[in-house]
Amino acid sequence: MKTLKFKLYAHKRNRHLKRTINAAGVIYNHCIALHKRYYRMYGKCLSCAKLQSHIAKLRKRNPFWQSLGSQAVQDICQRIEKAYQLFFKHNKKGVRPPGFKKVKKYKSFTLKQAGYKFLGGNRVKIGSKIYQFWKSREIEGTVKTLTIKRTTLGELFMVIVVVDDGSPEVEVKTGRIAGFDFGLKTFLTCSDGTKIESPQFFKQSLNAIKKASKQHSKKLTGSSNRERARKNLVRKYEGISNRRRDWFWKLAHELTDKFDVLCFETLNLKGMQRLWGRKISDLAFSEFLQILEWVAKKKNKMVVFIDQWYPSSKTCSSCGHILEKIDLSIREWRCPSCQSVNGRDENASRNICAVGASTVGLGSVSRYETAIAV
Repeated sequence: MKTLKFKLYAHKRNRHLKRTINAAGVIYNHCIALHKRYYRMYGKCLSCAKLQSHIAKLRKRNPFWQSLGSQAVQDICQRIEKAYQLFFKHNKKGVRPPGFKKVKKYKSFTLKQAGYKFLGGNRVKIGSKIYQFWKSREIEGTVKTLTIKRTTLGELFMVIVVVDDGSPEVEVKTGRIAGFDFGLKTFLTCSDGTKIESPQFFKQSLNAIKKASKQHSKKLTGSSNRERARKNLVRKYEGISNRRRDWFWKLAHELTDKFDVLCFETLNLKGMQRLWGRKISDLAFSEFLQILEWVAKKKNKMVVFIDQWYPSSKTCSSCGHILEKIDLSIREWRCPSCQSVNGRDENASRNICAVGASTVGLGSVSRYETAIAV
């Protein structure tokens, strides 16, 4: 499976798609209301089949609902069903049930087998209207779903999920393995000694964000100036997100070209966010790991996560001696057993590399000498 994203040209006919997204939002809220009422009356969850059947009958009487295709309506019911299943399975972990959404903030609708057709060039027919999109790359493979997504700026994107039938990418084997330690001061410390600093995109743009937010708060509620200021603020946030994501993709390709096996420590990022807040959000390590895993899978490389409770910072990478306690402020320490001086992050990355290598079995992959635990 592969996801492709294309931006639709701005055109007055786009109001039909926005109206369809609004219809999807109305149907979504109606389905949520039915779920809540059914549970209140019978004490159990409404099944997806019953909900789809009921909504199909209501849709015949409502012309506004008919602007949304039948498969898109079924997809809304399936989304709600999946959300309730996750809630009942993980409610003790703080997962909340799906709730009502403002129609103007509802984001998307999804078409599966019917309701769209790709024409020549950069044109696509959705419903009875033809739209143009920025065709940044060719659509290769079998199209499974097409989603029209509306951003907070009101722009429309087309997200296509395809089954890639093409030949796999040429594999480049380096025969190298490395461990990486994530930190607040240094984004990644590699077991070969290299350090990767984070650009901290949010911190760079913090003054511009504050200025745009202040301008937005001063404008009269409901006025055109406030809406203009809101869009300006959203553009600032989107710019940060786009620059960070671009840097993540480039870094992921750079690391997977250099190494065959990449070892990381399993971290409680939500707990770290409660402690350090905006700093963790700016680094966005979980988003980077998602991108890295996707790139590694495409290139037939391996990403390994070691045990969360392994004391990588407290273990000497030379002799294996484990300290009883080490404060976060201590960035360098001397091993009482072998007297070797260990940098906190460099030592942790070497231990992560060694444990990751022993977990998967090295085989033909050679390990850096500094990463071998004695």
